[in-house]
Amino acid sequence: MRKIHEVLRLHFDLKLPQRQIARAAQLSQSTVHDYLRRFEAAKLKWPLPEDCDEAQLEARLFGPERIEPPAPSRPLPDFAAVRHELTSNRHTTLQLLWEEYRDAHPEGHYSYPSFCRHYEEWRGRQDLVMRQQHRAGEKLFIDWAGATIPVYDPATGQARPASLFVAALGASSYTYAEATESQELTNWIGAHIRALEFLGGVPELVVPDNAKTAVNKPCRYEPDLNPTYQEMAMHYGIGVVPARVRKPRDKAKVEAAVQVAQRWIVAALRHRRFFSLPDLNGAIAELLEKLNRRPFRKREGCRGSVFEEVDRPALRPLPAQRYDQSVWSKAVVNIDYHVQVDHSFYSVPYTLARQGVEVRTTPSTVEIFHRGTRVASHLRARKPNTAVTVAEHRPKSHREHLQWPPSRLIDWARKTGVFTAQLFQQILDGYPHPEMGYRSCLGLLRLGEKYGPRRLEAACERALVSGAASYKSVKSILLHALDTQPLPESPEPLRGAGHDNIRGAEYYQ
Repeated sequence: MRKIHEVLRLHFDLKLPQRQIARAAQLSQSTVHDYLRRFEAAKLKWPLPEDCDEAQLEARLFGPERIEPPAPSRPLPDFAAVRHELTSNRHTTLQLLWEEYRDAHPEGHYSYPSFCRHYEEWRGRQDLVMRQQHRAGEKLFIDWAGATIPVYDPATGQARPASLFVAALGASSYTYAEATESQELTNWIGAHIRALEFLGGVPELVVPDNAKTAVNKPCRYEPDLNPTYQEMAMHYGIGVVPARVRKPRDKAKVEAAVQVAQRWIVAALRHRRFFSLPDLNGAIAELLEKLNRRPFRKREGCRGSVFEEVDRPALRPLPAQRYDQSVWSKAVVNIDYHVQVDHSFYSVPYTLARQGVEVRTTPSTVEIFHRGTRVASHLRARKPNTAVTVAEHRPKSHREHLQWPPSRLIDWARKTGVFTAQLFQQILDGYPHPEMGYRSCLGLLRLGEKYGPRRLEAACERALVSGAASYKSVKSILLHALDTQPLPESPEPLRGAGHDNIRGAEYYQ
Protein backbone atom coordinates (compact mmCIF):
# COMPACT_ATOMS: atom_id res chain seq x y z
CA MET A 1 0.00 0.00 0.00
CA ARG A 2 1.31 3.48 -0.88
CA LYS A 3 2.12 5.83 2.05
CA ILE A 4 0.79 8.96 0.35
CA HIS A 5 -1.31 10.16 3.29
CA GLU A 6 1.64 9.87 5.66
CA VAL A 7 3.94 11.82 3.30
CA LEU A 8 1.39 14.63 2.89
CA ARG A 9 0.75 14.82 6.65
CA LEU A 10 4.45 15.11 7.46
CA HIS A 11 4.98 17.71 4.71
CA PHE A 12 1.99 20.02 5.36
CA ASP A 13 1.32 19.57 9.07
CA LEU A 14 4.83 19.12 10.49
CA LYS A 15 6.72 21.03 7.77
CA LEU A 16 9.48 18.38 7.70
CA PRO A 17 12.07 18.38 4.94
CA GLN A 18 11.93 15.61 2.35
CA ARG A 19 14.96 13.81 3.79
CA GLN A 20 13.33 13.41 7.21
CA ILE A 21 9.98 12.49 5.64
CA ALA A 22 11.70 9.71 3.68
CA ARG A 23 13.37 8.43 6.84
CA ALA A 24 10.17 8.53 8.88
CA ALA A 25 8.02 6.86 6.20
CA GLN A 26 10.77 4.40 5.25
CA LEU A 27 10.72 5.53 1.65
CA SER A 28 13.36 6.75 -0.73
CA GLN A 29 13.76 10.52 -1.05
CA SER A 30 12.96 10.31 -4.78
CA THR A 31 9.62 8.64 -4.00
CA VAL A 32 8.72 11.39 -1.52
CA HIS A 33 9.63 14.04 -4.10
CA ASP A 34 7.51 12.26 -6.74
CA TYR A 35 4.46 12.14 -4.42
CA LEU A 36 4.67 15.88 -3.65
CA ARG A 37 5.17 16.78 -7.30
CA ARG A 38 2.14 14.81 -8.37
CA PHE A 39 0.08 16.39 -5.57
CA GLU A 40 0.87 19.89 -6.85
CA ALA A 41 0.22 18.88 -10.48
CA ALA A 42 -3.20 17.54 -9.55
CA LYS A 43 -4.04 20.95 -7.95
CA LEU A 44 -5.28 19.33 -4.75
CA LYS A 45 -5.52 21.09 -1.37
CA TRP A 46 -4.57 19.94 2.09
CA PRO A 47 -6.32 18.77 4.18
CA LEU A 48 -8.11 16.37 1.87
CA PRO A 49 -11.89 15.97 1.96
CA GLU A 50 -13.16 13.34 4.38
CA ASP A 51 -14.66 11.20 1.59
CA CYS A 52 -11.29 10.99 -0.24
CA ASP A 53 -9.90 7.56 0.53
CA GLU A 54 -6.58 5.99 -0.46
CA ALA A 55 -7.90 4.58 -3.74
CA GLN A 56 -9.38 7.90 -4.89
CA LEU A 57 -6.22 9.80 -4.00
CA GLU A 58 -4.06 7.29 -5.89
CA ALA A 59 -6.34 7.58 -8.93
CA ARG A 60 -6.05 11.44 -8.87
CA LEU A 61 -2.27 11.38 -8.54
CA PHE A 62 -1.37 8.53 -10.83
CA GLY A 63 -4.33 8.48 -13.21
CA PRO A 64 -6.10 5.32 -14.50
CA GLU A 65 -3.88 2.25 -14.77
CA ARG A 66 -2.58 1.76 -18.24
CA ILE A 67 -3.06 -1.74 -19.55
CA GLU A 68 -0.27 -2.57 -21.87
CA PRO A 69 -1.26 -4.85 -24.74
CA PRO A 70 0.27 -8.27 -24.18
CA ALA A 71 3.34 -8.85 -26.20
CA PRO A 72 3.15 -11.76 -28.57
CA SER A 73 4.41 -14.79 -26.64
CA ARG A 74 5.60 -18.19 -27.58
CA PRO A 75 3.02 -20.98 -27.25
CA LEU A 76 2.98 -22.64 -23.86
CA PRO A 77 2.77 -26.42 -23.80
CA ASP A 78 -0.25 -28.30 -22.47
CA PHE A 79 0.98 -28.76 -18.92
CA ALA A 80 -1.94 -31.04 -18.00
CA ALA A 81 -0.78 -33.42 -20.73
CA VAL A 82 2.80 -33.05 -19.49
CA ARG A 83 1.78 -34.07 -15.99
CA HIS A 84 -0.22 -37.03 -17.32
CA GLU A 85 2.79 -38.27 -19.25
CA LEU A 86 5.06 -37.96 -16.21
CA THR A 87 2.69 -39.84 -13.91
CA SER A 88 1.63 -42.56 -16.35
CA ASN A 89 5.14 -43.68 -17.30
CA ARG A 90 7.97 -43.64 -14.79
CA HIS A 91 10.60 -43.53 -17.53
CA THR A 92 9.28 -40.24 -18.99
CA THR A 93 11.31 -37.12 -18.15
CA LEU A 94 10.82 -33.38 -18.55
CA GLN A 95 13.81 -33.32 -20.91
CA LEU A 96 12.06 -35.74 -23.29
CA LEU A 97 8.76 -33.86 -23.14
CA TRP A 98 10.53 -30.54 -23.76
CA GLU A 99 12.23 -31.94 -26.85
CA GLU A 100 8.85 -33.14 -28.17
CA TYR A 101 7.40 -29.68 -27.47
CA ARG A 102 10.34 -28.05 -29.26
CA ASP A 103 9.88 -30.29 -32.30
CA ALA A 104 6.17 -29.45 -32.40
CA HIS A 105 6.85 -25.66 -32.32
CA PRO A 106 10.03 -25.07 -34.32
CA GLU A 107 9.00 -21.48 -35.15
CA GLY A 108 9.08 -20.42 -31.50
CA HIS A 109 9.44 -22.23 -28.22
CA TYR A 110 10.69 -21.81 -24.67
CA SER A 111 14.12 -22.94 -23.61
CA TYR A 112 14.40 -25.98 -21.37
CA PRO A 113 14.94 -23.94 -18.13
CA SER A 114 11.93 -21.73 -18.96
CA PHE A 115 9.88 -24.82 -19.79
CA CYS A 116 10.67 -26.33 -16.39
CA ARG A 117 10.01 -23.05 -14.57
CA HIS A 118 6.61 -22.57 -16.25
CA TYR A 119 5.69 -26.18 -15.46
CA GLU A 120 6.58 -25.78 -11.77
CA GLU A 121 4.52 -22.55 -11.60
CA TRP A 122 1.57 -24.34 -13.20
CA ARG A 123 1.87 -27.32 -10.87
CA GLY A 124 2.05 -25.02 -7.85
CA ARG A 125 -1.29 -23.53 -8.86
CA GLN A 126 -2.80 -27.00 -9.25
CA ASP A 127 -1.53 -28.78 -6.13
CA LEU A 128 -3.48 -26.79 -3.58
CA VAL A 129 -3.85 -28.57 -0.26
CA MET A 130 -6.87 -28.26 1.99
CA ARG A 131 -5.88 -27.98 5.63
CA GLN A 132 -7.49 -30.83 7.55
CA GLN A 133 -9.24 -30.11 10.81
CA HIS A 134 -9.24 -33.16 13.10
CA ARG A 135 -11.88 -33.57 15.77
CA ALA A 136 -10.97 -35.04 19.13
CA GLY A 137 -11.04 -38.85 19.10
CA GLU A 138 -12.19 -38.98 15.50
CA LYS A 139 -9.46 -40.62 13.38
CA LEU A 140 -6.58 -43.00 13.96
CA PHE A 141 -4.18 -43.05 11.00
CA ILE A 142 -2.33 -46.31 10.29
CA ASP A 143 0.72 -47.17 8.16
CA TRP A 144 3.89 -49.24 7.91
CA ALA A 145 7.20 -47.45 8.10
CA GLY A 146 9.51 -47.82 5.13
CA ALA A 147 12.54 -48.44 7.35
CA THR A 148 13.03 -51.81 9.07
CA ILE A 149 15.00 -52.89 12.14
CA PRO A 150 17.22 -56.02 12.00
CA VAL A 151 16.62 -58.83 14.50
CA TYR A 152 19.44 -61.37 14.76
CA ASP A 153 19.15 -65.12 15.22
CA PRO A 154 21.03 -66.03 18.45
CA ALA A 155 22.27 -69.32 16.95
CA THR A 156 23.32 -68.33 13.43
CA GLY A 157 23.67 -64.57 13.76
CA GLN A 158 21.62 -64.11 10.60
CA ALA A 159 19.58 -60.89 10.54
CA ARG A 160 15.96 -60.71 9.48
CA PRO A 161 14.18 -57.35 9.03
CA ALA A 162 11.36 -56.46 11.40
CA SER A 163 8.63 -54.13 10.09
CA LEU A 164 7.60 -51.05 12.06
CA PHE A 165 3.86 -50.45 12.55
CA VAL A 166 2.92 -46.81 13.27
CA ALA A 167 -0.42 -45.31 14.36
CA ALA A 168 -1.19 -41.65 15.14
CA LEU A 169 -4.31 -39.86 16.35
CA GLY A 170 -5.47 -36.92 14.26
CA ALA A 171 -6.07 -34.23 16.88
CA SER A 172 -3.09 -34.79 19.20
CA SER A 173 -0.64 -36.70 16.93
CA TYR A 174 -0.23 -39.13 19.85
CA THR A 175 1.83 -41.94 18.34
CA TYR A 176 2.07 -45.71 18.82
CA ALA A 177 4.72 -47.93 17.24
CA GLU A 178 5.76 -51.56 17.45
CA ALA A 179 7.92 -54.01 15.52
CA THR A 180 6.42 -57.12 13.88
CA GLU A 181 7.92 -60.12 12.12
CA SER A 182 6.27 -59.19 8.83
CA GLN A 183 3.43 -57.19 7.32
CA GLU A 184 1.13 -60.20 7.02
CA LEU A 185 -2.50 -60.11 8.05
CA THR A 186 -1.97 -61.71 11.47
CA ASN A 187 0.60 -59.08 12.46
CA TRP A 188 -1.54 -56.30 10.95
CA ILE A 189 -4.59 -57.21 13.05
CA GLY A 190 -2.54 -57.86 16.18
CA ALA A 191 -0.83 -54.47 15.90
CA HIS A 192 -4.25 -52.77 15.65
CA ILE A 193 -5.44 -54.52 18.81
CA ARG A 194 -2.34 -53.51 20.76
CA ALA A 195 -2.54 -49.93 19.43
CA LEU A 196 -6.12 -49.55 20.73
CA GLU A 197 -5.10 -51.00 24.09
CA PHE A 198 -2.17 -48.56 24.19
CA LEU A 199 -4.59 -45.67 23.64
CA GLY A 200 -6.98 -47.06 26.21
CA GLY A 201 -9.99 -46.35 24.02
CA VAL A 202 -11.54 -46.59 20.57
CA PRO A 203 -11.68 -43.76 17.99
CA GLU A 204 -14.51 -43.30 15.52
CA LEU A 205 -12.54 -44.07 12.34
CA VAL A 206 -9.39 -45.84 11.24
CA VAL A 207 -7.60 -44.56 8.11
CA PRO A 208 -5.21 -47.16 6.60
CA ASP A 209 -3.67 -47.31 3.16
CA ASN A 210 -4.78 -49.79 0.47
CA ALA A 211 -2.52 -52.72 1.39
CA LYS A 212 -3.91 -56.23 0.82
CA THR A 213 -4.15 -56.75 4.57
CA ALA A 214 -6.70 -53.93 4.69
CA VAL A 215 -8.41 -53.77 1.28
CA ASN A 216 -9.07 -56.65 -1.11
CA LYS A 217 -10.09 -54.45 -4.02
CA PRO A 218 -9.31 -50.71 -3.88
CA CYS A 219 -12.05 -48.33 -4.97
CA ARG A 220 -12.38 -44.60 -4.45
CA TYR A 221 -16.06 -44.86 -3.50
CA GLU A 222 -16.71 -48.40 -2.17
CA PRO A 223 -13.47 -50.21 -1.27
CA ASP A 224 -13.78 -53.94 -0.63
CA LEU A 225 -12.34 -54.49 2.85
CA ASN A 226 -10.52 -57.63 3.89
CA PRO A 227 -13.09 -59.80 5.78
CA THR A 228 -10.81 -60.28 8.77
CA TYR A 229 -10.08 -56.56 8.99
CA GLN A 230 -13.77 -55.75 8.69
CA GLU A 231 -14.65 -58.26 11.41
CA MET A 232 -12.07 -56.70 13.73
CA ALA A 233 -13.50 -53.23 13.03
CA MET A 234 -17.03 -54.47 13.77
CA HIS A 235 -15.87 -55.96 17.07
CA TYR A 236 -14.52 -52.58 18.21
CA GLY A 237 -17.24 -50.52 16.51
CA ILE A 238 -14.77 -48.64 14.30
CA GLY A 239 -15.42 -47.34 10.81
CA VAL A 240 -12.66 -48.03 8.26
CA VAL A 241 -12.07 -45.31 5.65
CA PRO A 242 -9.04 -46.27 3.50
CA ALA A 243 -7.05 -43.45 1.95
CA ARG A 244 -7.44 -42.99 -1.79
CA VAL A 245 -4.99 -44.84 -3.99
CA ARG A 246 -1.77 -42.87 -4.49
CA LYS A 247 -3.10 -40.03 -2.27
CA PRO A 248 -0.70 -39.94 0.70
CA ARG A 249 -2.07 -36.56 1.78
CA ASP A 250 -5.26 -38.33 2.86
CA LYS A 251 -3.18 -39.75 5.73
CA ALA A 252 -0.62 -36.97 6.06
CA LYS A 253 -0.81 -37.23 9.86
CA VAL A 254 0.62 -40.76 9.91
CA GLU A 255 3.06 -39.96 7.11
CA ALA A 256 4.53 -37.34 9.42
CA ALA A 257 4.38 -39.78 12.35
CA VAL A 258 6.26 -42.39 10.30
CA GLN A 259 8.95 -39.84 9.50
CA VAL A 260 9.24 -38.89 13.16
CA ALA A 261 9.33 -42.56 14.24
CA GLN A 262 12.08 -43.33 11.76
CA ARG A 263 14.13 -40.40 13.08
CA TRP A 264 13.61 -40.87 16.81
CA ILE A 265 13.20 -44.65 17.02
CA VAL A 266 14.80 -46.43 14.06
CA ALA A 267 17.78 -44.09 13.90
CA ALA A 268 18.21 -44.11 17.68
CA LEU A 269 18.47 -47.94 17.67
CA ARG A 270 20.92 -48.18 14.79
CA HIS A 271 23.87 -49.15 17.02
CA ARG A 272 22.01 -51.74 19.10
CA ARG A 273 21.62 -55.45 18.31
CA PHE A 274 18.41 -57.28 19.18
CA PHE A 275 17.94 -61.06 19.27
CA SER A 276 14.16 -61.20 19.78
CA LEU A 277 11.08 -59.12 19.04
CA PRO A 278 10.13 -58.69 22.74
CA ASP A 279 13.51 -57.12 23.43
CA LEU A 280 13.16 -54.83 20.41
CA ASN A 281 9.64 -53.76 21.35
CA GLY A 282 10.79 -53.05 24.89
CA ALA A 283 13.37 -50.61 23.54
CA ILE A 284 10.77 -49.09 21.20
CA ALA A 285 8.38 -48.55 24.12
CA GLU A 286 11.03 -46.55 26.00
CA LEU A 287 11.77 -44.33 22.99
CA LEU A 288 8.04 -43.99 22.27
CA GLU A 289 7.47 -42.58 25.73
CA LYS A 290 10.16 -39.97 25.13
CA LEU A 291 8.73 -39.17 21.70
CA ASN A 292 5.21 -38.54 23.03
CA ARG A 293 6.60 -36.38 25.85
CA ARG A 294 8.88 -34.40 23.56
CA PRO A 295 7.78 -30.69 23.55
CA PHE A 296 6.34 -29.21 20.38
CA ARG A 297 8.47 -26.60 18.63
CA LYS A 298 5.78 -24.19 17.49
CA ARG A 299 3.16 -24.56 20.21
CA GLU A 300 2.93 -25.36 23.87
CA GLY A 301 2.70 -28.86 25.24
CA CYS A 302 3.56 -32.25 23.73
CA ARG A 303 1.75 -35.15 22.12
CA GLY A 304 1.08 -36.74 25.49
CA SER A 305 -0.36 -33.62 27.10
CA VAL A 306 -2.62 -32.86 24.13
CA PHE A 307 -3.75 -36.48 24.10
CA GLU A 308 -4.71 -36.35 27.78
CA GLU A 309 -6.51 -33.06 27.32
CA VAL A 310 -8.21 -33.54 23.93
CA ASP A 311 -8.26 -37.09 22.58
CA ARG A 312 -8.52 -39.34 25.63
CA PRO A 313 -11.85 -37.88 26.90
CA ALA A 314 -13.35 -38.30 23.41
CA LEU A 315 -12.34 -41.96 22.92
CA ARG A 316 -14.98 -44.61 23.45
CA PRO A 317 -14.19 -47.38 25.98
CA LEU A 318 -12.70 -50.67 24.80
CA PRO A 319 -15.09 -53.66 24.61
CA ALA A 320 -15.14 -56.07 27.53
CA GLN A 321 -13.63 -58.89 25.46
CA ARG A 322 -10.49 -58.61 23.40
CA TYR A 323 -10.94 -59.43 19.74
CA ASP A 324 -10.29 -63.12 19.09
CA GLN A 325 -7.99 -62.73 16.14
CA SER A 326 -9.21 -64.64 13.12
CA VAL A 327 -8.04 -64.93 9.55
CA TRP A 328 -10.39 -65.32 6.59
CA SER A 329 -9.38 -67.12 3.44
CA LYS A 330 -11.01 -68.81 0.46
CA ALA A 331 -10.63 -72.45 -0.51
CA VAL A 332 -12.10 -75.13 -2.76
CA VAL A 333 -13.29 -78.38 -1.19
CA ASN A 334 -11.29 -81.35 -2.43
CA ILE A 335 -12.96 -84.54 -3.75
CA ASP A 336 -12.26 -86.17 -0.37
CA TYR A 337 -14.55 -83.45 1.14
CA HIS A 338 -11.69 -81.90 3.11
CA VAL A 339 -10.23 -78.38 3.08
CA GLN A 340 -6.52 -77.78 3.59
CA VAL A 341 -5.63 -75.14 6.20
CA ASP A 342 -2.02 -74.64 7.32
CA HIS A 343 -0.84 -78.12 6.26
CA SER A 344 -3.77 -79.90 7.93
CA PHE A 345 -7.11 -81.11 6.56
CA TYR A 346 -10.60 -80.42 7.88
CA SER A 347 -13.82 -82.09 6.73
CA VAL A 348 -17.00 -80.49 5.42
CA PRO A 349 -20.27 -82.16 4.31
CA TYR A 350 -19.50 -84.31 1.27
CA THR A 351 -22.17 -82.52 -0.80
CA LEU A 352 -19.85 -79.48 -0.96
CA ALA A 353 -17.06 -81.32 -2.80
CA ARG A 354 -15.44 -79.17 -5.53
CA GLN A 355 -17.30 -76.05 -4.29
CA GLY A 356 -15.80 -72.80 -3.03
CA VAL A 357 -15.98 -72.02 0.68
CA GLU A 358 -14.69 -69.38 3.11
CA VAL A 359 -12.47 -70.43 5.99
CA ARG A 360 -12.21 -68.54 9.27
CA THR A 361 -9.26 -69.58 11.41
CA THR A 362 -8.45 -68.53 14.95
CA PRO A 363 -5.60 -69.72 17.17
CA SER A 364 -7.89 -72.50 18.48
CA THR A 365 -10.62 -73.18 15.89
CA VAL A 366 -11.28 -73.57 12.18
CA GLU A 367 -14.72 -72.58 10.87
CA ILE A 368 -15.88 -73.19 7.30
CA PHE A 369 -18.67 -71.17 5.68
CA HIS A 370 -20.60 -71.70 2.47
CA ARG A 371 -22.61 -68.75 1.17
CA GLY A 372 -22.55 -67.11 4.58
CA THR A 373 -23.68 -70.23 6.49
CA ARG A 374 -21.31 -72.11 8.77
CA VAL A 375 -21.16 -75.72 7.62
CA ALA A 376 -18.29 -77.05 9.78
CA SER A 377 -16.36 -76.16 12.91
CA HIS A 378 -13.22 -77.94 14.16
CA LEU A 379 -10.58 -77.56 16.82
CA ARG A 380 -7.25 -76.78 15.18
CA ALA A 381 -4.92 -79.71 14.63
CA ARG A 382 -1.77 -79.61 16.77
CA LYS A 383 0.38 -81.54 14.30
CA PRO A 384 0.88 -80.86 10.58
CA ASN A 385 -0.49 -83.26 7.95
CA THR A 386 -3.34 -84.26 10.25
CA ALA A 387 -6.86 -84.98 9.01
CA VAL A 388 -9.68 -83.81 11.29
CA THR A 389 -12.85 -85.55 10.15
CA VAL A 390 -16.44 -85.62 11.41
CA ALA A 391 -18.17 -88.93 10.66
CA GLU A 392 -21.42 -87.19 9.68
CA HIS A 393 -19.59 -85.40 6.86
CA ARG A 394 -18.91 -88.70 5.07
CA PRO A 395 -21.38 -90.27 2.62
CA LYS A 396 -23.17 -93.41 3.85
CA SER A 397 -21.07 -95.74 1.71
CA HIS A 398 -17.84 -94.35 3.16
CA ARG A 399 -19.11 -94.73 6.71
CA GLU A 400 -20.03 -98.35 6.03
CA HIS A 401 -16.64 -98.93 4.43
CA LEU A 402 -14.86 -97.70 7.55
CA GLN A 403 -16.93 -100.17 9.60
CA TRP A 404 -15.31 -103.10 7.78
CA PRO A 405 -12.75 -104.76 10.07
CA PRO A 406 -10.35 -107.31 8.53
CA SER A 407 -12.31 -110.15 10.16
CA ARG A 408 -15.39 -109.14 8.19
CA LEU A 409 -13.57 -109.57 4.88
CA ILE A 410 -12.17 -112.93 5.96
CA ASP A 411 -15.67 -114.12 6.95
CA TRP A 412 -16.86 -113.19 3.45
CA ALA A 413 -13.96 -115.18 2.01
CA ARG A 414 -14.84 -118.31 4.07
CA LYS A 415 -18.19 -118.41 2.32
CA THR A 416 -16.22 -119.09 -0.86
CA GLY A 417 -13.75 -121.55 0.56
CA VAL A 418 -10.87 -122.25 2.90
CA PHE A 419 -8.15 -121.33 0.39
CA THR A 420 -9.85 -118.02 -0.40
CA ALA A 421 -9.91 -117.15 3.31
CA GLN A 422 -6.23 -118.10 3.63
CA LEU A 423 -5.33 -115.91 0.65
CA PHE A 424 -7.29 -112.97 2.16
CA GLN A 425 -5.46 -113.42 5.44
CA GLN A 426 -2.08 -113.54 3.72
CA ILE A 427 -2.84 -110.36 1.69
CA LEU A 428 -3.93 -108.40 4.79
CA ASP A 429 -0.93 -109.60 6.79
CA GLY A 430 1.40 -108.45 4.01
CA TYR A 431 0.69 -104.70 4.61
CA PRO A 432 1.72 -102.57 7.60
CA HIS A 433 -1.94 -101.45 7.83
CA PRO A 434 -4.71 -103.95 6.94
CA GLU A 435 -6.74 -101.18 5.27
CA MET A 436 -4.12 -101.05 2.53
CA GLY A 437 -5.19 -104.55 1.42
CA TYR A 438 -8.93 -103.89 1.40
CA ARG A 439 -9.05 -103.06 -2.30
CA SER A 440 -7.23 -106.27 -3.28
CA CYS A 441 -9.68 -108.34 -1.24
CA LEU A 442 -12.68 -106.56 -2.70
CA GLY A 443 -11.24 -107.17 -6.16
CA LEU A 444 -11.05 -110.91 -5.44
CA LEU A 445 -14.71 -110.89 -4.41
CA ARG A 446 -15.55 -109.23 -7.73
CA LEU A 447 -13.68 -112.02 -9.54
CA GLY A 448 -15.86 -114.55 -7.66
CA GLU A 449 -18.96 -112.78 -8.99
CA LYS A 450 -17.59 -113.03 -12.54
CA TYR A 451 -16.07 -116.52 -12.58
CA GLY A 452 -18.02 -118.22 -9.80
CA PRO A 453 -16.99 -119.26 -6.28
CA ARG A 454 -15.71 -122.71 -7.35
CA ARG A 455 -13.21 -121.35 -9.86
CA LEU A 456 -12.16 -118.57 -7.42
CA GLU A 457 -11.44 -121.18 -4.72
CA ALA A 458 -9.33 -123.21 -7.13
CA ALA A 459 -7.45 -120.17 -8.33
CA CYS A 460 -6.71 -119.10 -4.76
CA GLU A 461 -5.40 -122.60 -3.99
CA ARG A 462 -3.07 -122.47 -7.01
CA ALA A 463 -1.90 -118.97 -6.00
CA LEU A 464 -1.07 -120.20 -2.48
CA VAL A 465 0.82 -123.20 -3.79
CA SER A 466 2.82 -121.10 -6.27
CA GLY A 467 3.56 -118.40 -3.66
CA ALA A 468 1.87 -115.64 -5.70
CA ALA A 469 -0.68 -114.34 -3.18
CA SER A 470 -2.07 -111.25 -4.92
CA TYR A 471 -5.10 -110.04 -6.81
CA LYS A 472 -3.22 -109.84 -10.11
CA SER A 473 -1.98 -113.44 -9.84
CA VAL A 474 -5.48 -114.80 -9.16
CA LYS A 475 -6.88 -112.73 -12.04
CA SER A 476 -4.22 -114.10 -14.40
CA ILE A 477 -4.95 -117.68 -13.29
CA LEU A 478 -8.65 -117.24 -14.00
CA LEU A 479 -8.06 -115.41 -17.26
CA HIS A 480 -5.88 -118.24 -18.63
CA ALA A 481 -8.04 -120.99 -17.07
CA LEU A 482 -5.10 -122.36 -15.09
CA ASP A 483 -7.47 -123.16 -12.25
CA THR A 484 -8.94 -125.99 -14.38
CA GLN A 485 -5.60 -127.76 -14.65
CA PRO A 486 -4.30 -130.14 -11.98
CA LEU A 487 -1.95 -128.73 -9.40
CA PRO A 488 1.70 -129.68 -9.83
CA GLU A 489 2.91 -132.37 -7.46
CA SER A 490 5.54 -131.45 -4.92
CA PRO A 491 8.95 -132.57 -6.23
CA GLU A 492 11.05 -135.13 -4.23
CA PRO A 493 14.02 -133.59 -2.44
CA LEU A 494 17.26 -134.11 -4.36
CA ARG A 495 19.75 -136.53 -2.85
CA GLY A 496 23.47 -136.47 -3.57
CA ALA A 497 25.24 -139.48 -5.05
CA GLY A 498 27.01 -141.80 -2.56
CA HIS A 499 30.77 -141.39 -2.24
CA ASP A 500 33.41 -142.27 0.35
CA ASN A 501 34.48 -138.65 0.66
CA ILE A 502 30.92 -137.39 1.29
CA ARG A 503 30.26 -137.36 5.03
CA GLY A 504 26.48 -137.13 5.05
CA ALA A 505 24.08 -135.49 7.52
CA GLU A 506 24.73 -138.04 10.27
CA TYR A 507 28.34 -136.81 10.59
CA TYR A 508 27.23 -133.39 11.94
CA GLN A 509 24.78 -134.71 14.52
